[in-house]
Amino acid sequence: MNGAPAAAGTVSEMSERIQINTSPYQGDVDFSPLDGLEPSHAALDLVSMADLLRNTFVYPPHSIYRNVKVAGTGFDPAQDMHDGPRFHYPFQSALAPERPPLGTVDDDSLLQNFHQLLCDSVARTTDGMRSPWLFQSGGKDSTSMAIALAEARPDTTCLTYLGGMEENEVSSARFVARQLGLRHEALVCEPGRAYDRYLAMLPRMPLLTADFAALSYADLATEVSLRHGDGIIDAIGADEYFGTPVHNKERILAWLARGIRLPQALFTSRLVSRSFRLCFILATLQMNRFERYFPGSRFSDAEVDALFGRDISTSSRQRLEIFRSDIEKAASKEAIRRLSLIIVGSAHVAKGLYTTSAMSLRLAQPYLDESLRDWVFHRVPGDLLIGPGGVNKLLMRRYIAQRFEELPYVKTKGCFRFDLRGLARQRYDQVYAFAEQTRSVLPGARQWLQTHRRYLDNKFFASKFYLLAITLPWLLSRKHTPKPNPHNECLS
Repeated sequence: MNGAPAAAGTVSEMSERIQINTSPYQGDVDFSPLDGLEPSHAALDLVSMADLLRNTFVYPPHSIYRNVKVAGTGFDPAQDMHDGPRFHYPFQSALAPERPPLGTVDDDSLLQNFHQLLCDSVARTTDGMRSPWLFQSGGKDSTSMAIALAEARPDTTCLTYLGGMEENEVSSARFVARQLGLRHEALVCEPGRAYDRYLAMLPRMPLLTADFAALSYADLATEVSLRHGDGIIDAIGADEYFGTPVHNKERILAWLARGIRLPQALFTSRLVSRSFRLCFILATLQMNRFERYFPGSRFSDAEVDALFGRDISTSSRQRLEIFRSDIEKAASKEAIRRLSLIIVGSAHVAKGLYTTSAMSLRLAQPYLDESLRDWVFHRVPGDLLIGPGGVNKLLMRRYIAQRFEELPYVKTKGCFRFDLRGLARQRYDQVYAFAEQTRSVLPGARQWLQTHRRYLDNKFFASKFYLLAITLPWLLSRKHTPKPNPHNECLS
């Protein structure tokens, strides 16, 4: 996949208007148009920095550079992303042509077709990989992927990350791999090691996202490289077309999101500061209803303004307007949540793209396959996508059940967790030093770190520390003497 053509070949010309097609449905992403971007010429977009701190990702089609735009899912790469781009996601359930009713399609045929399409996608996306590694969380997506890999790429090694004991997927993942005849390895999170590995790859990372699994991904990708793997298989992407049921918790949180600005001293009060739940609920009151669907605890608008020393959160929040038409036309809360997943999915996909690019590894995402997506959209009964009671991915569950009895992490969601509090304990001084060196851009970062150091054993505050730990060194690596420009919100 190639970026939009740049005029001539000088660095200054290249840095004016660059467009990268990051749609995972189009093949390998070509970041070579960014090769000429030296720190002295690149224009860092401060609104994008605010995006990262508010939501963990840069709102597409923007990037961390003001002059670099990305065309991901929902954007037509034939458009000029710099000039009035339009977003539309056509794979909402309400937009599907009439699907076959449940019972009119033979279950065995559906499962066989699903298996064949997944195997075909695995074979295509891993073609040329000599030593592929599956990031195996132990959940539905990676378990179904492992079943296909056992047939299409039995030379795959499964790698499971133990980020914390809150949700230990290792035993389930190991059982699946061994039953399928696949080799299995595990990696225990050591936050200091993961952070060092992230810092080591920063100079080679083309763009930036602050996904809460970014450090896990950097840790895992480095491990794969050290063990002589040349490719990563990521079972991401099925939610886009299988759907995302909205449960009571999400409904309540969306109702609580009121956009109210609360005094920040409330969060550091004795009653609130030690309780993650209280902090989370109060933070939800401050959020935009749609942005509350994005995962994790992030900086509030008021905090972001304090970090930058001026009002910048408003500009970040305005970037949501490009998605407004689709949001207003969404036919259900599930459709609205699915749109939030598409938007934040840019970060979920990006962390793999940027990390593997930095490590010179191949990346395969077999669920992000047009043939598989279109088949699910047109041929699978709706009740096998989201079943009664909001049970998601019923077809995938039945596919897994052909090989395994019900697994622990088919019931509850698995993910690559990370020891956020451990990172804060081990790397506070290092991140504070980064804040010192980038104070011309984020003058409030040092003050936030000083004020909240005593509270970083609360995951709510440790999550925000994590966002600073991701963004500050990247900023420092790209700009030695940054000077913010208040007129265009960029560093030039």
